[in-house]
Amino acid sequence: MILTIEDEKDVRRLIRRSLEALGHEVIEAVDAKEGQQLLVQKRPDLVLLDLGLPDQDGQAVIRAIREWNEVPIIVLSARDQEMEKVEALENGADDYLTKPFSAMELSARIGVALRHAARRAGVTQQVLQAEDLTLDLESRRVVLAGNDIHLTPIEYRLLATLMRHQGKVLTHSQLIREIWGRHAPDGGQGLRIHTQHLREKLFDNPLSPRFIFTEPGIGYRFRAAD
Repeated sequence: MILTIEDEKDVRRLIRRSLEALGHEVIEAVDAKEGQQLLVQKRPDLVLLDLGLPDQDGQAVIRAIREWNEVPIIVLSARDQEMEKVEALENGADDYLTKPFSAMELSARIGVALRHAARRAGVTQQVLQAEDLTLDLESRRVVLAGNDIHLTPIEYRLLATLMRHQGKVLTHSQLIREIWGRHAPDGGQGLRIHTQHLREKLFDNPLSPRFIFTEPGIGYRFRAAD
């Protein structure tokens, strides 16, 4: 079951038609209050949340949900709101879609978020896989096309973090905190440099990436799991 919290009737209609055609059950709310009531009553598998709600800021809704619930949240955002997307991800959203979006893109993002939630709820994976790239968390071994790849400790932590969250956008701040912790350097220049070096070792062309995709002004997304 998917809960849509969206005040625009045409957007709700697009979402309902698209998702019901794929076999999803869809419930709708037109504002934050109704949405949070349905979240408690119906326990949906995923939430599609518009940030521009009439009764409450969408960022506050994300924070309120994250106080008690880990349900996947995909934010629906207007164009030219880059900082809003970053804030939403920092508050706990799993992904975002920029309006207008296609039914195909919506379906793909939902699939990724649901798979990520299922992995998070299950047993922690010790071996992460993406095409011919393998990362063994126990042995800290990275293998690409049958060849061992030697990474620096920071490059390894960066790759491990991205691969644990395949398909999910991670902001610059989230990655910096995960990799460096309380010793995080100022700014994102160090992260960009280490990402560049990691891409080179993985033969991953940023202009046509296989693994690490740049979300301009926001962060990075590792390719979604198959």
